Amino acid sequence: MDNKSLAPLSTLHSPLSTIHYQLSTLFLCVLLTGCIGLGYQVGAKSLFGQDIKTVYVPVFQSDDTRRDLAERLTEAVCKRIESRSSYKVVSRPTADSILEGQIIRRTKAATIVNNYSDPREIQGTLNIQIKWRDRRDRDLREFDTIPWNDGSGRASSSGYLVAEYGQSELTMEQQQIDTIADQIVGMMETPW
Repeated sequence: MDNKSLAPLSTLHSPLSTIHYQLSTLFLCVLLTGCIGLGYQVGAKSLFGQDIKTVYVPVFQSDDTRRDLAERLTEAVCKRIESRSSYKVVSRPTADSILEGQIIRRTKAATIVNNYSDPREIQGTLNIQIKWRDRRDRDLREFDTIPWNDGSGRASSSGYLVAEYGQSELTMEQQQIDTIADQIVGMMETPW
C-alpha cells in the first residue's frame, strides 16, 4: 500500500492549491471593497435614502371612538421604522423629516353568521392617510400613483375576529396595526 494514501488530508494539499485559495479570497475582498467604494450599498441602507437620517412621528390623528387606537398605531410605526430602516425616530419636530398620519375610517362587518344570525366571523378594516415631508415642507415620497388632493398616501388593512378561537376585537385591531405599520415602512423605501 502506498504511504501517501495513509497521510492525513491536510498534508495532501499542494502549495499551489493554498496559493489559489488565498488569491481567490483576496480577489473577493477587493471586489467587495470596490463595489462599496463605487456607491453600492448592502443591507437596510440600500433600501432607504441617505439624505434623511431622523424622522419625527407625532401621534396619529383620529376622530374614532376607539381612544387608544391612534397611540398604538403610532407606537407600532415608530418601532417598525427603528427596526426595519436606517432612520432614527426622534421626539422633536426639528428632525430631518416628519411622518404624519390620520385614521380616516374604521369599519366592522359580520362575514359569517350562524342560523340564529349570531356573527361567527367579523372582518374589520382600518384605513389611514399618511404624509411624509422634510423640514422645508416638501413631500418626500409620492405614495400613490394617484395621490389624494393634498399629496398624502393611503394604507389599508383588514383583520378578522373569530370568537371561537379566542380572538377579540383587540387582537383584530393588532393585526390591522401590524400590517399598516409594515406598509408604511415599505412605502418609505426609496423607489427603484
